[in-house]
Amino acid sequence: MRAALMTKRRVVITGMGLVTPLGAGVEHVWSALNAGASGLRTVDSFDVSDLACKVAGYVPWTDGAGGGSADMAGAFDPDSVMSARDRKRVDKFILYAMAAAQEAIRQADWVPEDEAAKERTGVLIGSGIGGLESTYDASLLLHERGARRLSPFVVPSMLINLAGGQVSMRYGYKGPNQAVVSACSTGAHAIGDAAEIIKRNDADVMIAGGAEAAICRLGIACFVASRAMSTGFNETPERASRPWDKDRDGFVMGAGAGVFVLEELEHARARGATILAEVKGYGLSGDAYHITAPAPDGSGGFRSMKMALEHAGLAPADIDYVNAHGTSTPMGDEIELHAVERLFGPAAKDLVMSSTKSSIGHLLGAAGAVEAAFCVLAVRDNICPPTLNLDNPSVETVINLAPHKAVKKPVRAALSNSFGFGGTNASLVLTACS
Repeated sequence: MRAALMTKRRVVITGMGLVTPLGAGVEHVWSALNAGASGLRTVDSFDVSDLACKVAGYVPWTDGAGGGSADMAGAFDPDSVMSARDRKRVDKFILYAMAAAQEAIRQADWVPEDEAAKERTGVLIGSGIGGLESTYDASLLLHERGARRLSPFVVPSMLINLAGGQVSMRYGYKGPNQAVVSACSTGAHAIGDAAEIIKRNDADVMIAGGAEAAICRLGIACFVASRAMSTGFNETPERASRPWDKDRDGFVMGAGAGVFVLEELEHARARGATILAEVKGYGLSGDAYHITAPAPDGSGGFRSMKMALEHAGLAPADIDYVNAHGTSTPMGDEIELHAVERLFGPAAKDLVMSSTKSSIGHLLGAAGAVEAAFCVLAVRDNICPPTLNLDNPSVETVINLAPHKAVKKPVRAALSNSFGFGGTNASLVLTACS
């Protein structure tokens, strides 16, 4: 019986929400992305004089408090999500998750009114690091002023599962409540795992995605120490993230959140919901190779993509767009590219693949969810967003890497890749729903 349910139940997307370095709101972010805008800027919210990396992808706030530009179009309005008093009790990653969930839930128009419907609605929002800024600030306060000065809300600000916990408490969702923590694959794993929960009939609706806000002195310093971050473009931050370019020298940290409302297909149809796309396939794998570096042959990512296509029932030739993990690191970009070439074979010549991290930076645990949203929008609008700063490709390929400008073409299906430290890989296939 359970096996039969899993083969019959299909999972669709009825709502999406985004908070990114390009601003907040799905339509605003999508428009800015395809116009070639950059959300990367000089770090100005803490001292970086002794740090080799001085650039980041802040979320711009309307009051300027988030570290970004207050007058930027589409700036994030924290008051629209939570009162100033309540914001003091949560880390920014929780606030961003709440904001993205709020937008997604409004679009889906899902307000369960009875207890049974609330118990069939779950939340699965992950983060790669969680409340790092809150942890750092608390440690400084403890050191400088003593234990009595610590707030009772420090621990709830740190905990990764409190993003989903806060969403569930606000809306009364009592179904499966879980958090994924798998480094930079987190957002994609959260969506894929939530879809599986619906497929096995443990829920009808899941609020799923990822959130991150690790731009703080500790966050930048630690990633610099791991030799993963860009250090050569501090004077021109908008040029710092440059996937597949010869001059790339590491990733740029971004902050934000992406949240989906996932729903069982017949449940969505029965209530007349607008269906944005279908989660058609989900693949995951492990490199079993190194704590930070991907396997040189790209086998982990290859198997993740292959599994996603197999679960979707699609061939490589059915995919028109790939949103690459593409972080702008010297090793990872080409390894992923060659894995895609290997998987797609002759179909690679018709493929567009871009890295939207060139515009918004690397949102770590939120990246997979935000980039999956870009794939949904690519299918909806038949537009593949650009790869900025790809001035001098480091490798020849038949794949169109969409340098500088968005590519208009029919997109029947899109593949989103997310790979993380520890060799954790996730791939999602998103299609229109028929």
